[in-house]
Amino acid sequence: MGYDFNTIEKKWQRYWEENGTFNVDTDNEKEKFYCLEMFPYPSGALHMGHLRNYSIGDMLARFLRMKGYNVLHPMGFDAFGLPAENAAIKYGTHPNKWTWENIEHMTKQLKSMGCSYDWRRRVETCNPDYYRWTQWLFLQFYKKGLAYKKKAPVNWCESCSTVLANEQVINDGHCWRCGTPVIKKNLEQWFLKITDYAQELLDSLDELDGWPERVKIMQRNWIGRSEGVRLSFKVSGKDIDIETFTTRIDTIFGVTFVALAVDHPLVEKIVKVSPKAAEVKEFVSKHKGSGENTRGDNAEKLGVDTGLKAINPVNGEEVPIWIANYILMEYGTGAIMGVPAHDQRDFEFARAYGIPVRVVINPKSGEVLNGETMEKAFEEDGVQVNSGPFDGMPTEEAKVKMAEWFEENGWGKREVNYRLRDWLISRQRYWGAPIPVVYCEKCGVVPVPEEQLPVELPLDVKMKVGGNPLEDQHDWVNTKCPSCGGPAKRETDTMDTFICSSWYFLRFASPWTQEGPFRKDDVNYWMPVDQYIGGIEHACLHLIYARFFTKFLADLGMVNVREPFANLLTQGMVIKDGAKMSKSKGNVVDPDEIIRKYGADTARLFILFAAPPEKDLDWSDRGVEGAHRFLNRVWRLVDENLDELKKVSGKRVKMAEIKEKPSRDLKRKIHKTIDAVTRDIEIEKQFNTAVARLMELSNALGAFTPKSQDDWAIFREGVDILLLCLSPVAPHISEELWSCLGNESLVCESPWPKAEPEALVEDEITVVLQINGKVRAQLVVPAGLDRDSMKKMVLEDPLVAKRLEGKEIVKVIVVPNKLVNVVVKG
Repeated sequence: MGYDFNTIEKKWQRYWEENGTFNVDTDNEKEKFYCLEMFPYPSGALHMGHLRNYSIGDMLARFLRMKGYNVLHPMGFDAFGLPAENAAIKYGTHPNKWTWENIEHMTKQLKSMGCSYDWRRRVETCNPDYYRWTQWLFLQFYKKGLAYKKKAPVNWCESCSTVLANEQVINDGHCWRCGTPVIKKNLEQWFLKITDYAQELLDSLDELDGWPERVKIMQRNWIGRSEGVRLSFKVSGKDIDIETFTTRIDTIFGVTFVALAVDHPLVEKIVKVSPKAAEVKEFVSKHKGSGENTRGDNAEKLGVDTGLKAINPVNGEEVPIWIANYILMEYGTGAIMGVPAHDQRDFEFARAYGIPVRVVINPKSGEVLNGETMEKAFEEDGVQVNSGPFDGMPTEEAKVKMAEWFEENGWGKREVNYRLRDWLISRQRYWGAPIPVVYCEKCGVVPVPEEQLPVELPLDVKMKVGGNPLEDQHDWVNTKCPSCGGPAKRETDTMDTFICSSWYFLRFASPWTQEGPFRKDDVNYWMPVDQYIGGIEHACLHLIYARFFTKFLADLGMVNVREPFANLLTQGMVIKDGAKMSKSKGNVVDPDEIIRKYGADTARLFILFAAPPEKDLDWSDRGVEGAHRFLNRVWRLVDENLDELKKVSGKRVKMAEIKEKPSRDLKRKIHKTIDAVTRDIEIEKQFNTAVARLMELSNALGAFTPKSQDDWAIFREGVDILLLCLSPVAPHISEELWSCLGNESLVCESPWPKAEPEALVEDEITVVLQINGKVRAQLVVPAGLDRDSMKKMVLEDPLVAKRLEGKEIVKVIVVPNKLVNVVVKG
């Protein structure tokens, strides 16, 4: 019988589903393990990145079940978002219809992969049963003062017709979704006060030992903690104060200008009183709303002198006030004290506009810097000069003393600042969870009562290019105020889809409950997620937001953990022809086509074998064919020997009973494979080497010729171990062959094998021969010899004896099982 993967895979997928093989419930008698891959957006079809992600997760889940853990392995869909709207407009359909059709298609694809999910727990974020609780969570933030609305300059994508959170502006000022340059707009928007958790988000990164250091560094940089002084510069002759924050108060005597961002709230006031109002207006008009690709550190430093002066509080000196394109509202206060001698950005700006460069710190080497001839800013610590009473003081000491001096004189205040900004969650789009508030002329902003949730998204809308169709749904928008009963209007903004994905891992614990977002007992049993798997691109988006939500829910007493993900694995991309797979490059490989042609087991095996999980995987058609050939060899190995294998079912031969060398070598190979594969999967997370070891075991079995019943028993043991260890990788073929061998239990429900210690011990070892400390030969000797026996065997070896001819042996040093060093004269 040949390897009919198509029939076999359908058979076992049907069996697992009909028998609820992977359904799981809480069980306090068993140690739990929560294995989770980041859930997909229902874009229409799985791509190879999905296939890799889910192959890794499913392999781990299956392995851990066999290790005896109570494994929660769920799947759902991150189903709200802009692509559904764009697809609806493009194809003349409705986002709801498009999304649900995709969900069902992708569910079918995941099942065809043999993924061992508890499908009872599937969640879809666009389901009212789910987003009811997303809205409920928003109300909890609102009650605690952590959800608020304010008018603010926000990131706006013209193409997507919506605002973006700072984290969604990438690649020097482009939309994370479509790549369009982002501009700035002043809009009334809803925010979540994530900054209240900034310090804890930073500090608790140190506790995440199971996270890649690269991800933790990215989050530390994004949160961006800095200690400094907040101080104000008065505008000379005007009732205006310009507030700045500096981490380098030691440079205060070197200030030669003050600069504001073009979208700073004070710019409007400054324009009204500036003697150069026309020039300032023109500059602001030209640069306001430009994204970070034309502003910030990487941009050409451009500015306009307002003609106004700011007063340095430490010496009363008046310095010019500029509006500059490299100052951003997103950082600090949106205004800076310009110290060109000791900040490279300020230096470049000063040189461009002829602003003086005043040195206030010299290098510790004693070199004296000259502001007129400096070629770049000196940004290191050194010794204070031109700094009044602080001259001669080391920079480290000056920072502390000058900060204290500022506070004593009432000029400023020490504080901690963060790069992290509050999370802007409003989206001017239709396909998202409605924000559960109404606006009443009498009562103002009124939250929708919890018992009236969900505020359901109306499905009878007409999609339009740009803008939010909810604004046209007058029957939905016009409602009654929950407080006074008078006329009110619903909020038409929907929530950022990252809100939905910030708590989905908690819903998986009890997705059927209607009493709350989850049952506390369930979530406290399953959480934290023991292994989370997904792309590193979410390091400063989803992963920070999910941590924030978990900490907030812990503060409400709803969960016992403050960190959601104990261990994080960020898998590499799948690339082909040297580039990431994409339709535009024409290098996309269709997972469905691979599964149709070779089977799911082949696809899984190749993906896990081709590269370590954290590295990019270079797609190879030849590699896929090689994986398929290997599975065919495994099939033949069992099928062609099935009758003899069945005869020795259950028979095991101990190592001490085996006399023949080939049989002892195979027994040892079997148990070394168990030991190494277990370590590769459980500890090293090097799944590619685990697969390679199984290929080696298969080769060893194929090369072995049984000559007795004991030999067949050893061979059967090897086949059993091969199938047990292969089953998390290639579950269908393993299940079928396990069944063919007469086993009544499922291979996926069998215990993971344990290596026999006595079978790991080598019969022979290689020892090094040294003469006077220099390596002269390597000798194969029986393992476990004592010192005297090892010395005798080595000295009697003909090769050694020849090397020692005519020499006087002074001493022989023996390190058992490692080396023999012969010290000689002559």
